Amino acid sequence: MMDIFDRLIEELRPLAFGPPVTCVYNPLEYARAPFELYLERHGHPPKQVVLLGMNPGPFGMAQTGIPFGEVAHVRDWLGLEAPVGRPRPEHPKRPVLGFECPRSEVSGARVWGWARARHATPEDFFRRFFVLNYCPLVFMEESGRNRTPDRLPIAERTALFAACDRALRRQIEHLRPGYLLAVGRFAEKRAREALEGLDLRIGCVAHPSPANPGANRGWDPLMDRALEELGLKTP
Repeated sequence: MMDIFDRLIEELRPLAFGPPVTCVYNPLEYARAPFELYLERHGHPPKQVVLLGMNPGPFGMAQTGIPFGEVAHVRDWLGLEAPVGRPRPEHPKRPVLGFECPRSEVSGARVWGWARARHATPEDFFRRFFVLNYCPLVFMEESGRNRTPDRLPIAERTALFAACDRALRRQIEHLRPGYLLAVGRFAEKRAREALEGLDLRIGCVAHPSPANPGANRGWDPLMDRALEELGLKTP
């Protein structure tokens, strides 16, 4: 499966992003080792459900290479840890410390926390599920603020989305799930466009970001309900 991501890396490498973006990280490159380990252990088809996020968070996948990769859950529950390099250029306010990063990513802690609460082991979870991000790039403004892909200028979005659409379709064709659950409306929209024509049922769950009041009141029930709406049993 890594060949799909290697092709995506090559397609993204020549893309340029202008102000207000000043730094772009691609953890598929500098955090390749833990990501490869993730694929090797858990990325075997077929899967029943793919959970699809938007793009890496600065304290999640940007640090560990794993989608929604909050350090503690990746290391202590998934049991994944491998050397992480440094992006170039590196934003001075957003250093990559890998598995030494002391900050927790709320969204990642909620996604993997839900998985941990409902599955006895990671192997139990990955028998049915796999977690991916639509876009592997992290976009940072001069202040260090994260800029999401949907807020890029249209000319930049067009080339980026075209490459990510192709890669997502290849990933889904490889994993052969019957269901895709998008984490947030952006991921849902991209999935519906990129995967049109595939025999796949697509649903959506509210994003677990702390900026989402509903998620702050309890994200686990939202996830359970989203699966039930797809006709799936809650684990």
